[in-house]
Amino acid sequence: MPGVWPLLLLLGLATPGHGLLETVGTLARIDRDELGKAIQNSLVGGPVLQNVLGTVTSVNQGLLGSGGLLGGGGLLSYGGIFGVVEELSGLKIEELTLPKVSLRLLPGFGVQLSLHTKVGLHGSGPLGGLLQLGVEVNVSSRVALGVSPRGTPILILKRCSTLLGHISLMSGLLPAPLFRVVEQTLCKVLPGMLCPVVDSVLGVVNELLGATLGLVPLGALGSVEFTLATLPLISNQYIELDVNPIVRNVAGDVIDFPKPHVPVQAPPKEDHTSQVTVPLYLFNTVFGLLQTNGALDIDLTPELVPSNVPLSTTDLAALVPEALGTLPPGQHLLLFLRVKDAPGVTLQSKKATVSIPASIRVLFSVPGGTPEPLCQLNAVLTLDAQLAPSATKLHVTLSLERLSVKLVSSTTSTFDASRLEEWLGDVLRATYVPMLNEDLEVGIPLPKILNVNFANSVLQIIENAVVLTVPS
Repeated sequence: MPGVWPLLLLLGLATPGHGLLETVGTLARIDRDELGKAIQNSLVGGPVLQNVLGTVTSVNQGLLGSGGLLGGGGLLSYGGIFGVVEELSGLKIEELTLPKVSLRLLPGFGVQLSLHTKVGLHGSGPLGGLLQLGVEVNVSSRVALGVSPRGTPILILKRCSTLLGHISLMSGLLPAPLFRVVEQTLCKVLPGMLCPVVDSVLGVVNELLGATLGLVPLGALGSVEFTLATLPLISNQYIELDVNPIVRNVAGDVIDFPKPHVPVQAPPKEDHTSQVTVPLYLFNTVFGLLQTNGALDIDLTPELVPSNVPLSTTDLAALVPEALGTLPPGQHLLLFLRVKDAPGVTLQSKKATVSIPASIRVLFSVPGGTPEPLCQLNAVLTLDAQLAPSATKLHVTLSLERLSVKLVSSTTSTFDASRLEEWLGDVLRATYVPMLNEDLEVGIPLPKILNVNFANSVLQIIENAVVLTVPS
């Protein structure tokens, strides 16, 4: 039977709770299948392992090739350990079967990772001809979890022991006394050769875990840095990471918007799926950055308004003629919209909405002169938010559901501003909402979880959070 490399990853001493997210962080639950698949894929094409193993079944390449540690001039080559046995010429490792990965999560303790492989050695036999040996291996390692200087989880090899399995003669002739010499020598030499392979596997895992945390740019708004809030927790199905998003503006200052006091009740994770819970706080922070950067403000002048958008004193007179006073019809209107308070995002009942409080100054253009004020309004825009996941972020697309307007002041006479709501709503749908959606192309960033592609995830809006579930 193939050899087994059990690898103990000490990732935590507690098991996840029943889904209650006590912080405002992003909760990532990595399914054991996803972890195993990521390690298997890294073994196939990961540059870290390629540096150690060379190409599988390759000759004269890498560590295991003729120019490597075990190749010509190496420990097992002519002049090396086997050089004392003159009948054996140039015995070296030429093949390493691609390890097959299987793992088992140990609740409250770690992960048992098994890598099944077989080593092939080629050389010249004492009686001439090609000598080929196959060796089954069992390398057992114990690994502790530490924290790197940048705050990412890191796995540290503490103990490694190797037990060789059956050694078989695949081709060639080898007398029994020499076979025993080969067996004894391999027992002494191979552990020192294979434990560095385990270290390389840990390096791949550390790269994958470390990629979960890092800096994600938010275009002209700033950036989000994901950091680990607590040590990873382990159940028998998944590893749980509590990832804390730190938001900075373009100047590098940390932006700390108010956090909700009610913890998020994340739904249970189904088997063979990975799950990421994105908290309301991250949505509010992105919209807060838009507001503080002035990206939510707009000046609707005649040059920026399409010709089919009704924005003149004639259109206003049809709704509230008392607002015009003695102004003639046909004059261009200007709308100066300002958002002085952060928008509010609501996530509940399978629906996402955004509420933007704004003040709107209405002016009329004077030919050859400076625009003059007509009235000022307080408005609340209620927008429906459609969420769509891509590989690395949540895309947000807004559409105006309703607009409420109140009169603050007028240069002519008071009037019922609610009669302007439908007209202003049409104007803002044609001009303001497209600008918002362009600014929101930065999206809501997602942490990079073992290269999981969220584009095909199932999206669920719950109370104060959005949950993405990806099949493993």
